[in-house]
Amino acid sequence: MHPVSPLEQALHAARALVLADLVAGEVAEADVVSLVEEAVVQRRWWVEQWPEGAEYVAGLVAQDVQDALLERYGRWPLCPVCGSGDPHALDVEPELGPDPHWVCHKAGVKVASVGALSGATGGMSSS
Repeated sequence: MHPVSPLEQALHAARALVLADLVAGEVAEADVVSLVEEAVVQRRWWVEQWPEGAEYVAGLVAQDVQDALLERYGRWPLCPVCGSGDPHALDVEPELGPDPHWVCHKAGVKVASVGALSGATGGMSSS
């Protein structure tokens, strides 16, 4: 058995973090999970070209999935901080950097690390 390369470790971690956030938002349907897989495939090529970028993959996959969801379904993830006004999506920061997290620019706060939205949203509802 071959050890898993750092590239594959980064890609698997990115997939797991974004899927955790999708589950927290109760939007992890099969077609949405396919968007995650598409983003991982695209980022695999990117990080193969620039191996030093492996630590940025989680944030990039999160942004890719967010963009794909916006085109097909609408804004995601919705801000759990702002209780009034128009619903708005969180943004990933830094756009290209390690330790990506979801932020609300309206409130000016870090809401959660990518992969940890369940703690910010109260987890899945018990419906």
